[in-house]
Amino acid sequence: MTKIVTLSRPLPLPQIEAGGEAVEFVPVSSAADIPAEALAHISTAIDPVDGAFIAGMPEGQRLIANFGVGVDNIDLAAAAARGIVVSNTPVVAEDTADLAFALILGAARRVGENERYLRAGKWSAGEAPPALGIRVHGQALGLVGFGPIAQAVGRRAKGFGMEVLYWNRTRREDAETALGATFVPDLAALLGQSDFVSVHTALVPATRNLINAERIRQMRKGAVLVNTARGGIVDEEALCDALEAGHLGAAGLDVFAGEPQVLPALMERQDVLLTPHIGSATAACRMDMAQCVLGNVVSFLESGSVLTPVKTG
Repeated sequence: MTKIVTLSRPLPLPQIEAGGEAVEFVPVSSAADIPAEALAHISTAIDPVDGAFIAGMPEGQRLIANFGVGVDNIDLAAAAARGIVVSNTPVVAEDTADLAFALILGAARRVGENERYLRAGKWSAGEAPPALGIRVHGQALGLVGFGPIAQAVGRRAKGFGMEVLYWNRTRREDAETALGATFVPDLAALLGQSDFVSVHTALVPATRNLINAERIRQMRKGAVLVNTARGGIVDEEALCDALEAGHLGAAGLDVFAGEPQVLPALMERQDVLLTPHIGSATAACRMDMAQCVLGNVVSFLESGSVLTPVKTG
């Protein structure tokens, strides 16, 4: 007998078995398309699994396996009410940290703007170069959130001789000691002490627009803001206003509030380095994520439990 697992979009997953039986992956575009005999559903971070979708899932479907670490695309309360288990793939820390630090360096040193200047023939034509960049080494880095990705960014910052500060809802003394980081319990204080601010919190109601106009005003003049977490955490219009006013020196963004659409004002700014949500986009990381999501599916089909559960209640 074949076990049916649905997909929110076609994914290049290998053939697998669970409990000695083949697993068939079936892409669906809506809950109405899900076969009645389906046992689990694999979603991606950009595919919403809202309350209406969950309400329409067949009674026998008891797992939502997210292909991604963030689960803000899933209505966790609705899943809990249906008794549906949710899992994620928390194997992206090092690759996402690589990108976060690339954005720190790229935004500060105006890499994107200078590349466009060169490719347009402006350097060879003797036109005035872009504005000077911002020094990175030896500066203060403020981490908003202190989970695995933030800690990995902090380790990279130490290699650049940076002072690492962090704000988090709870202090993590073992991690801060291992890293040599300093806990700053007040977010305003962290922002005011940091030359670079890198955002690493989850997107939940309490963190939506956490970095708003008021918070941005609390940042040091000339500071650089980087976000590789979720777009809704940063007020993008307030960010553009601060850059236009000269309060901030630059920004680097991998995530956006309206993905895949990007605020036109951001697209127009030369002092913002933009990437299309590629924090985990390395071949090795995507392989790790696929193995993790498949491990969760197989574990659930065989035992009713998953390897990397997400708290829903």
